[in-house]
Order: sequence, then C-alpha cells, then structure tokens
Amino acid sequence: MFQAKIRVTLRRSILDPQGKAVEHGIAALGFHSVKNVRVGKYIVMEVHAADREEAERVAGEVCRKLLANPVMEDYRVTLEEMVEKKGA
Repeated sequence: MFQAKIRVTLRRSILDPQGKAVEHGIAALGFHSVKNVRVGKYIVMEVHAADREEAERVAGEVCRKLLANPVMEDYRVTLEEMVEKKGA
C-alpha cells in the first residue's frame, strides 16, 4: 500500500485570480515582501497496489482523468510506501 501525495498547480502561463486575491489579502495584512502568490490543490490518497510502478501508474491516471486539467494544470505525485497494520 502506498500513500500518494499530489500537488496540482496552474501552469505558469495561466493567470491565477485566486492567487492574486490571496496576494492582495497578504499585502493588506502588512506583508509587502510577499509576491507572485499561486494557489493550487493538495490531495492525499491511499493506493493499494502490488508495487511502486503500479501505484505510480494508478495515481498518474487518476490525475490525468480527474484531478488535473491537462490544458491548464500541472501535477506532481510523490509516493510513500505504507506499512499495513495487522488486524486493521
């Protein structure tokens, strides 16, 4: 079993109005040194797979088909092997 940690972000060429709104809010709080804020999604999910290769394939497919819009967004998957607890 693997834990997939997925970051989905807008491509640099895509305007990020939510990031801009957050940037304005940060500036309103007095943090004027913060610039170029981008907002994305962070998803954590368990993938029950026989090996890392299969877990990577499944997580990538989920990203391409559901979690990320390939026209506007990039994604990055990080996998961590989990130890299954006996009796759980």
